[in-house]
Amino acid sequence: MPEQPQPATQIALVGLFVTALTTAQLTAAKLLIFELPTALPVTGAAVILPGAAIAYALTYFASDCYTELYGKRAAQLLVNVGFLLNFALLGLVWTTIVAPGLDPELSAAFAQVLAPGTNIIIGSLIAYIISQNWDVLVFHWIRGRTGARLLWLRNIGSTATSQAIDTVLFVGIAFAVAPAVVGIGEALPLSVLGSLMIGQYLLKLLIALIDTPFVYLVVRLARAADAGTTADGHPAD
Repeated sequence: MPEQPQPATQIALVGLFVTALTTAQLTAAKLLIFELPTALPVTGAAVILPGAAIAYALTYFASDCYTELYGKRAAQLLVNVGFLLNFALLGLVWTTIVAPGLDPELSAAFAQVLAPGTNIIIGSLIAYIISQNWDVLVFHWIRGRTGARLLWLRNIGSTATSQAIDTVLFVGIAFAVAPAVVGIGEALPLSVLGSLMIGQYLLKLLIALIDTPFVYLVVRLARAADAGTTADGHPAD
């Protein structure tokens, strides 16, 4: 029997996960600021976010869909392979940075934009491996108690807790622990750290709420597509 091909949905979810993860790694160093119509506690009248916040939130959407469709073990493999691919990304970026450039000014600008600080790398890698695995475990734990029902609870519950862990670890390590303890990167004032954590978490939680209908849509379409194929991957009669 010929080898069963990968479902298109599975390939698409892996692609989305890796794309969002890569984008997050490359954009993490830039801090974004958004003015609010009214002041909030801690954040004040503006929200400060790492540039990776939106892209990284999409990795949870992809991994939650993946966990629901393909199970805990497959999702953990996705997360941990993604962790290893972070090093491949960093190696490729730094290889390009240190290679001789034809235009010195362009090369300097290229390095300034794409070379993430060591504090950013440490913070993002530690936050990633812990929070992403936590997301898969919590999603699977809730599913074990609710069965196929309450997909919205699994999506929001796992993402809300894992994003809190990710936010505290990344911001704390990248902008407080690494600069103060290891002496690398820029230490930010406590008020800015608090604003970063709260602003980033609120955005990620909002994305988790918004993406829940799309999780339902992806899961429904994937299962409908799987039901329309035979064991060898060809369309059913």
